Amino acid sequence: MSKKMSDAREKFVKLAIESGKTELSRQEINAICKQNNLKRPQWLIKDPTCRIGRGMYKIPVTDSTVQMVGQVVNMKKEPMIEVKQGNRITNVVTDLESNNLVPSIYKNFVPFGHFNDLLNIVSSNQFFPLLITGQSGNGKTMSAEQACAKIGRKFVCISMTPETDESDLLGNYVLINGQMEWRDGPVTVAARQGAVLCIDEIDYGAANLSCLQRVFEGKPFLLKKKNEVVTPAEGFTVIATANTKGKGSEDGRYMFTNVLNEAFLERFLITMEQEWPPLAVEKKILFKEMQSVGKDDNEFVNKLVTWADIIRKTFAEGGADEVISTRRLVHIVKSFGVFNDKMKAIELCLNRFDEDTKRSFLDLYTKIDEDAKPTVTAETVMPDSSLAEENSYKAAIKSVYQTPAGVPNTVTSIPDNVAEIPGNASPQWGPYRMD
Repeated sequence: MSKKMSDAREKFVKLAIESGKTELSRQEINAICKQNNLKRPQWLIKDPTCRIGRGMYKIPVTDSTVQMVGQVVNMKKEPMIEVKQGNRITNVVTDLESNNLVPSIYKNFVPFGHFNDLLNIVSSNQFFPLLITGQSGNGKTMSAEQACAKIGRKFVCISMTPETDESDLLGNYVLINGQMEWRDGPVTVAARQGAVLCIDEIDYGAANLSCLQRVFEGKPFLLKKKNEVVTPAEGFTVIATANTKGKGSEDGRYMFTNVLNEAFLERFLITMEQEWPPLAVEKKILFKEMQSVGKDDNEFVNKLVTWADIIRKTFAEGGADEVISTRRLVHIVKSFGVFNDKMKAIELCLNRFDEDTKRSFLDLYTKIDEDAKPTVTAETVMPDSSLAEENSYKAAIKSVYQTPAGVPNTVTSIPDNVAEIPGNASPQWGPYRMD
């Protein structure tokens, strides 16, 4: 007989059971609470009788819980279908197998970070599985691709999704003209051809990755549906990219990423942490992209890079919830080439953020570029504000000009640009905190 629970506890248990599981990880518990606006169930986490392993908990049964009991149903024995002797299952030759798999050199690519290490790995022709982690839009996949392009290595890239399964990766039977034919998946194609296999966003997969255990060891692997053993050709290796380190995304920035099996993660020889490009490299990237769209504005490039660098440092210190990636800067440059309007290009590329973040980022840029005309002002955001609300907004804007610890902030009005800050107080990378 189970003991009576409070309404809040019983609600959590029902939601957990509705998810189809009776055992949950800490991350899954947090997800259920966040989705249903519930408090963290400390009663469950601290109960030693509910803990079944490291970070794993079983859901207690309440009086109202309905337990699902499986039934064995006798199935009718269907007669075997006789296959004609003239029909045989053959392999389909796809574009992936017949096309040139060596990627093209991207003229605007600028190497940085671990690029030389990647070159050494793909040049060695050894099996050397590695994981590259880092923020979205900082060149993880492109670095791997361009390393192969530079030395002429075959490169096969597949983007992982929550729906990607074993058939998508290794291969499957397809029906063509009334006959079943086998089609190799990208993993099998790369192994047969001794190519570099890139699995992009690998942390979107979870249980479906277990079929790659042998692949990540560089050993012959079995195509179970075909009963064929594939031995990887010389030169085959695997590069995986991810925004997390296989532990999920607790802050919610990278939704649908999963906690990867520890045994699977152990198959990577090394993990490279991809940082943002150095400022000089990022300026070179943007200048090349700007030349590609027929523009020549070094000053705009310098200000964009400075602007992004301030935002990234603020994000690292917890002062902002979003960040400007290198990819986002490239988008701004390309938009500038189309619209020939700097502020319009910036604003359109910031529309993916919420209104407060967009307004803060735009306001910061107008402090860096004194010639830029702000498209969002205090008056347009708060047309009917009271005097107290207006002063609160101005106080938030003044926080851009934080002075060093112990030095009074002498800013009494909002200047038009950073150079007008009294006492030449430089921003402390905590600009636009609006909380």
